[in-house]
Amino acid sequence: MSYPATGAGGANLADILERVLDRGVVIVGDIRINLLDIELLTIKLRLIVASVERAEEMGIDWWRDDPSLSAGARRRELAREDREQRELARENAELRERIAALEGRRDALEDGKEEAP
Repeated sequence: MSYPATGAGGANLADILERVLDRGVVIVGDIRINLLDIELLTIKLRLIVASVERAEEMGIDWWRDDPSLSAGARRRELAREDREQRELARENAELRERIAALEGRRDALEDGKEEAP
């Protein structure tokens, strides 16, 4: 059965939504599955419905640091990855130089040009 849309119902819904987003709503629930007094599974549900401004007032701003949601966070992650790559390349070059020096010393010892310490 369908009901005709009324202006008052839409306004009430808009008012309710505005109030919810302005004040925020927290829904909390736990689901536990036990078998013979042995806990097999626990699911904790936490749902917060609020506007971005209200969430920030409550100290919730995880989307700012999520690279999939924030361009700034993605840029920071790419810059960090770039620094790590440069550091790995530098370390790799140093290790190659040390290996070459050790191999040269080994070859000199084998040829008898240098004495072992």
